[in-house]
Amino acid sequence: MHSLSLISLALLSPLLVNAQLSGHVGPLTSSSSKASTKTCNVQDYGAKADKETDIGSAIEKAWDDCAEGGVVYIPSGDYAMSSRLKLSGGKASAIQLDGIIYRTGSDGDNLFMIEHSSDFEFFSRTSQGAIQGLGYEFHKDGSLNGPRLLRFYDVTDFSVHDVALVDSPAFHLSLDTCKNAEIYNMAIRGGDSGGLDGVDVWSENVWVHDVEVTNKDECVTVKSPAKNILVENIYCNWSGGCAMGSLGADTNISDVVYRNVYTWKSNQMYMIKSNGGSGSVSNLVLENFIGHGNAYSLDIDGEWSSMSTVSGDGVQLNNITVRNWKGTEEDGAARGPIKVVCAEKAPCTDITIDDFALWTESGDEQTYSCENGFGSGFCLQDGDGTSSYSTVITETAAPTGYEASSMSNDLSTAFGTDASIPIPTIPTSFSLAPRPTVPWQGLPQAMPRKPHHLRRRLVSATVAGPVN
Repeated sequence: MHSLSLISLALLSPLLVNAQLSGHVGPLTSSSSKASTKTCNVQDYGAKADKETDIGSAIEKAWDDCAEGGVVYIPSGDYAMSSRLKLSGGKASAIQLDGIIYRTGSDGDNLFMIEHSSDFEFFSRTSQGAIQGLGYEFHKDGSLNGPRLLRFYDVTDFSVHDVALVDSPAFHLSLDTCKNAEIYNMAIRGGDSGGLDGVDVWSENVWVHDVEVTNKDECVTVKSPAKNILVENIYCNWSGGCAMGSLGADTNISDVVYRNVYTWKSNQMYMIKSNGGSGSVSNLVLENFIGHGNAYSLDIDGEWSSMSTVSGDGVQLNNITVRNWKGTEEDGAARGPIKVVCAEKAPCTDITIDDFALWTESGDEQTYSCENGFGSGFCLQDGDGTSSYSTVITETAAPTGYEASSMSNDLSTAFGTDASIPIPTIPTSFSLAPRPTVPWQGLPQAMPRKPHHLRRRLVSATVAGPVN
């Protein structure tokens, strides 16, 4: 029965993708076409794979020559980087990272920042390219003041794929005011501390899929402002879990879908977090979630005490659908699988919770708690939000059909904050659902995709240098 539903989902996926995203995502020109135009090998600009010489100036020089059409190529090998790069402008360009870049130096800011660019690709042909942030060198002393690893600002028509981001001193990957982006085939591993976000998105028309995240903060999180965001086939493997927020003044988020999300040993399966503020979140779908060993499951908290109160009556949540959630939670009596807490002056409306079956791993009861949330399902009350209420329901019998499979690569422990985190291989599976497909007619990134290290088998072994 479960398998049939996943097959049906795979067949429907192209329709759902096209309905959610507002149009094309990803680069307009293939990386092979860019490479044939011009290839700028950083070793020709002074880069040395000796894990000591700063690669920053070589990348900058290569970017200057290839930014307007070409590929900046970083071959396999171990490189040091003490610079903090801001690569601006450019069109129809790419950075092909087949080596490993090790962060050196103690400056903050961003290790890589790409801004004001279009038709761009950051990728590894071999799926062995990585940025090793060595964040533990900061974290062991209690500091989060090191650099973010990779940030995009005002970039359109681009993708990031087949690279690993490891042990960032701060955030791993951020998309700030971007448009038409695709993020996929990535492994992100961070330390067991807050403030080490996996993927943060506040942009428009973005597809994030086939990503694994380990950390203790955001797995894949949408922030404000954001519109037309599709997040699917996500593996939160001992993480903070996926979320929306924190939300504050003038929140503006709409048309967001999360689906096929597997969450193991995380803070939550999904959380919407705010405390005061203003604006709205509308048209959110959270479907096909499986979780095990998580502290919280569905956690909508409009009075989140971990953030300072923001001026305003609260963020208005409207038209939220939660469906097909299965699995178990850590302790359902202490932290029940459904928590919907909305501000009295900004009640949540048109919420639907359907086909939701989770059960506690500890004890023999669990709670569903709702406050000022209106809609259908469990503790939600029917209404338009003109009245206030608070209710808690205690359940002592396991729901039918809560059992769910586990991923074979579930971690047995978190990565700490006082030792180097190993660089992972890019997984071939990111959830218990089929890989998504989308028929973007005539575009170079036509799906279905496999990680580059699998696709490379189709390329002659004698081929050297950058190819797609």
